[in-house]
Amino acid sequence: MKTNNLTKSIVFVALFAALISACAFVSIPVPGTPIPIVLQNMMVVLSGLLLGPILGTAATVLFILAGILGLPIFSGGTGGIAKIMGPTGGFIIGYAFAALVAGLICGRPRMGRKASIVRIIIAALCGFVVMYIPGVIHFMRTLDKTFAETMALCVTPYIPGDLIKMVVAILITIPLRKTVAAFVFQDEPKGKKEDKEKKVN
Repeated sequence: MKTNNLTKSIVFVALFAALISACAFVSIPVPGTPIPIVLQNMMVVLSGLLLGPILGTAATVLFILAGILGLPIFSGGTGGIAKIMGPTGGFIIGYAFAALVAGLICGRPRMGRKASIVRIIIAALCGFVVMYIPGVIHFMRTLDKTFAETMALCVTPYIPGDLIKMVVAILITIPLRKTVAAFVFQDEPKGKKEDKEKKVN
């Protein structure tokens, strides 16, 4: 049973890393700013919401490492360590923190413990906010920009789009957490578990 769970965990980590990578090709330039509109930030938050803090972060870190090694899976089909070291590299590093925070707040999906909609909303919101912190800091240090300049270039133009993506991530999470709990973690409702134990005894 444990081996089966481990196998499923590895498969889903790889699957979500692949989904995050595939979103690299959805990249819309924003005039006057250095960062395009992407779907990858939604996917990393979604990985934390659906897989929990450990597997969600693992999927995101796997994606980042693959990109650093040269696979063209960062926004716009780019890759390599130079992307991380560049002005916008901090936002990519922020992906890992986003998945971790969203997963920690929302918790791992469990059949017997349904996360409230409010909790899922807070988890998604915090995931998106935390993502910006290393990005803003790195951008300011790399280009010697002020906080106000960095916010105007890298944060403010993206808030409306991120709010839409956050809503989409929440709407996907609510119905799928129960499925993930049953399939990936093989959790069962408390009543069924007790029935099985009675039959064994």
